[in-house]
Amino acid sequence: MRGLLATFGRELRAYFFSPLAYVVLTFFLLVNGYVFWLILSYLNDPRARAGAPLELFFGQTIFFWLVLLFVTPVLTMRLLSEERRSGTIEMLMTAPVTETQVVLGKYFAALAYYAFLWLPTLAYVWVVAHYGSVDPGPVASGYLGVLGIGALFLAVGLFASSLAKNQIVAAMITFALLVVLFTFGLLESLVTGETAREVLGYLNLWQHMDELSKGIVDTRRLVYYLSAAGFFLFLTGRALEAKRWR
Repeated sequence: MRGLLATFGRELRAYFFSPLAYVVLTFFLLVNGYVFWLILSYLNDPRARAGAPLELFFGQTIFFWLVLLFVTPVLTMRLLSEERRSGTIEMLMTAPVTETQVVLGKYFAALAYYAFLWLPTLAYVWVVAHYGSVDPGPVASGYLGVLGIGALFLAVGLFASSLAKNQIVAAMITFALLVVLFTFGLLESLVTGETAREVLGYLNLWQHMDELSKGIVDTRRLVYYLSAAGFFLFLTGRALEAKRWR
């Protein structure tokens, strides 16, 4: 446990002391702020269909997914690839910590910073509540979906970072894997078999966020995020173990 906390603290400090982290934060808030403004402008048009601003904000626009697909690789690309490039991975692996502690420490640090990125978006909830009404249930489930999908995406990114010494290569691998995960569900309408449609529907992240943004919490979605994230973290641990004995 001590090794996990030490790794977590080290990586979290690295996030907040890195200029890149604040570039990511600025980009994230600018894009999301612009998207929120577009949603409000759209809903203020008399010709637009009625809708809840926060429901549209949580996963109902392509901008939401593009931000996640680009931010996640940037947050995770250096976690293990930089350790491999600089040679500090050997020192880390000879320290009195296990692969699991290293993986979980880095993962939870990335997850904590990811949650920090979303914290300022609570201002959007305040704006909507100030000028209208907000149902706290859909808002809470929307943030739950954001955290669940982020947990899955960050686990994929950490695994990709364990495969490459170059940060850019790690980011590219992460982006490619995330695009595959994202497009799985979009194939649902293209298949004819009932079983295939059910499987792809289970993997459809867009549908997940559509439900969660409306306050519908299906525990099968949460199980998917946790189990898939756990699978990629397991692969990351095995990749580190293989490099220990190489």
